Amino acid sequence: MDKNCYVEPMNKDSNADQIRNGENALLRILGMGCENCATRVRNGLLSLEGVYAAEVYLNMAMAEVSFDNQKVSAKMLVEAVARAGNDGRHEYRAELVAA
Repeated sequence: MDKNCYVEPMNKDSNADQIRNGENALLRILGMGCENCATRVRNGLLSLEGVYAAEVYLNMAMAEVSFDNQKVSAKMLVEAVARAGNDGRHEYRAELVAA
């Protein structure tokens, strides 16, 4: 593991009803190279107010997101992924696969 690349995983308190009743989106994520990248992308998604849960699968280059569609749009999810890599070393891109 590259110590310079490490990022602390973010935790978010969402209840099961929020996650179950939220909108779901499936995103294709481009640019991830390691588990730290997946954590960085997940943190970027969770940082949005209205995102209840996010799971990022490095091996499939996908992310599943549960969110409140009154507060978050698919466009905002894609933008959050791009911002997650905005550190000069990482560049991520997302495409909505299903909503």
